[in-house]
Amino acid sequence: MSNLSHILDRIERKKVDYQHYNFSERENNALKTFFDLAQEFDSLDAFYLLSVAIPKSFFDLDARLYIISPKTNGLCLAATTVKNDMPINAPAPAHIQPGEHPIITGDHVLALTIRGKRSLIDQLPFKTSGNVMGVLEIFPFTGMTVSEEFFFEKYANRIGYNVHNRFISQKNVEHLKFIRSLVADIEHNIIVPNIIYKLYLRNLKNKINKNIVIEQMLKDDLKEEKYDIAHIAGVLAELSDVNRSLVGEYENIEKHYRNMSLFLETLLRRSHFDQGRLTLRTKPCNINKEIVQPQLERYLDRFQEMEIEINDRFSGIPNEDVISVVDVGLMSQVYANLFSNALKYTQEAVTQTGETKKYMSYGRELIPNFFGEGRDGVKYNVFSTGPHIPAEERSKIFEDEYRGSNTELKPGTGHGLSFLKNVIEIHGGIVGYEPTHNGNNFYFILPKSVKQNSR
Repeated sequence: MSNLSHILDRIERKKVDYQHYNFSERENNALKTFFDLAQEFDSLDAFYLLSVAIPKSFFDLDARLYIISPKTNGLCLAATTVKNDMPINAPAPAHIQPGEHPIITGDHVLALTIRGKRSLIDQLPFKTSGNVMGVLEIFPFTGMTVSEEFFFEKYANRIGYNVHNRFISQKNVEHLKFIRSLVADIEHNIIVPNIIYKLYLRNLKNKINKNIVIEQMLKDDLKEEKYDIAHIAGVLAELSDVNRSLVGEYENIEKHYRNMSLFLETLLRRSHFDQGRLTLRTKPCNINKEIVQPQLERYLDRFQEMEIEINDRFSGIPNEDVISVVDVGLMSQVYANLFSNALKYTQEAVTQTGETKKYMSYGRELIPNFFGEGRDGVKYNVFSTGPHIPAEERSKIFEDEYRGSNTELKPGTGHGLSFLKNVIEIHGGIVGYEPTHNGNNFYFILPKSVKQNSR
């Protein structure tokens, strides 16, 4: 643990180091300018440009900065002073490799390895070894003294520590943003739906009170020695009806408990908080049987109360043909959000037979080669009748907290479709909306994961 004595000792040693470095006035000014402007420019892209601009401005040397890409885990161009150079994010040429010492190539290029803080290397958004983060390329390398080479080596070190700090800062910001989003997920998919427990408990209490009344009636009959068979049969029938209702309420509570437990386990995983993003626990499953039907069952009574018919169109692919590898908990919440929206926004439409009705349907279809040659997609649809979403709003409906003009009188947070988009994309799929005859279709497309052999 650091203390004042340790800090003072390090300062004294640095004084000696800088005397030994013996940087020129121009070199010292270059470092001071770099440090000052590094605090001024907030974005990573601006900092990358600053890193290559210092050698250009102070020493009339061109530079390219390569940083390991979190997407590819390979060195990619982050900034350059060369006009019409290779594009940003292009993979580094084969000869650009990190090394223990500065590398001088035949075309007068000085390549310096960018390194981060060894103790915090596991905080980087990419995998690396030897705390390597990138390479700084400076050219043309002609007539450079050992002292000047040493300066650029130290300059590369300063870039490395700054980049590392920015990566950690960016990760912390994204982590906090994710936690805020996760809180919204919990509110939308756990807290709000959990209000239905009040209804179940109220129904349960009413049935218990009814049983208490029947119990008192039987006690009164026994006390007054009333043994009328028809009366007793009527009381028993009423008691039996109440008990059946109690069993039904118990089953409702048990199903809701199982569902909420699944959602809680899914949203409160430790890995989400550790990594600052939703993480998957996938397994092969039959989406219709294990995800869609249990969620539909939760909403069935409310669809009936709202007089919304359900058209089961889960067809196109026989049930046994497709087993998708998905996170059951997250995908269950996707369907819960879609069914909840259908419940809120379904309106009447005139059918082909001239009837006026409200209905919701769901289905799926195979899209050959959707994700590339030999990589089929499965499109999952949830359709409900009602007016189309205005064209100018369609590109925004999957944005977090966005609510369309047709939602003003409806409860909601504007988070459901954003959550759906996030879940589907981390599964490697896409989401979409399309206006169709009589209503609106929300869909997502997932890779067809496993094809079972027909029997």
